[in-house]
Amino acid sequence: MLRDEVEKLIRDIQPSLRADGGDIELVDVNEDGTVKVRLKGACAGCPMSKMTLELGVRRYLKSKIPEVKKVISVD
Repeated sequence: MLRDEVEKLIRDIQPSLRADGGDIELVDVNEDGTVKVRLKGACAGCPMSKMTLELGVRRYLKSKIPEVKKVISVD
């Protein structure tokens, strides 16, 4: 159920990232509240990707789903 909620919110974020040539894919949601995502396109390897994850993706997910504890990028 948590994964479904996170997946829906990731879809809400995608248009913003795609507008800048990037994308985000949900990889996994652990029971401890860790969300694993894969940054793609222009976001992959971008020096600002850490800020995108922390100040954008994590903040947005946590505001909507308090069970989300952290968001990490995986390859």
